[in-house]
Amino acid sequence: MITLYDCATAPSPRRARILLAEKGITHETVQVDLKAGEQLGDVYRKINPLCTVPALRTNEGVTLTSNAAIAAYLEARFPQPPMLGVTPLDKADIADWHWRIEFEGFMPIAEAFRNNSVAMLHRALPGPVNYEQIPQLAERGLARLQQFLSDLNERLRDRDFIAAQQFSIADIAAVVTVDFARIVKVRPDERHPHLLRWRTAMGQRPTMAL
Repeated sequence: MITLYDCATAPSPRRARILLAEKGITHETVQVDLKAGEQLGDVYRKINPLCTVPALRTNEGVTLTSNAAIAAYLEARFPQPPMLGVTPLDKADIADWHWRIEFEGFMPIAEAFRNNSVAMLHRALPGPVNYEQIPQLAERGLARLQQFLSDLNERLRDRDFIAAQQFSIADIAAVVTVDFARIVKVRPDERHPHLLRWRTAMGQRPTMAL
């Protein structure tokens, strides 16, 4: 049985939850309490030495420790419905936007939050090693996030989906990223009408409530 190591309140494992649900994959779930620091404990370190969630234990008994690996495995193991594209150009378009969402959207939010929150003192980066906060990175993260929302809004001007004219891993990542922005008190507004329309449409999918 596939096992997802999850945290119900964290954005990164939400991406894996949605992907599993969209593909209709039966799996077990183990909750990891990040607030209590369970990811840094000896028990979880044996499962994932990187001390992060999500992690996915495959049917073959291998533990995957990143969303990228999880998506690649699930797409290959359960190809329908396709979430990474079908044609070569569609696969490239989805991969391009998936990377942009990660780098231009998700990472800036993480920078803004982890480098400014009292709860993240000495924990500016996830993982087993402590890193000190850099306030300037929080400021830059907020600026980058505003640019990302503007760019994503423009991308969605005449589109129902972010890439390849299909619902894909790019839409999943973008929903999670846009929702995650609330942690730094940023939300799409009247400046982003196309983004708001798309997010409302995405909300009609039952998996987005996960």
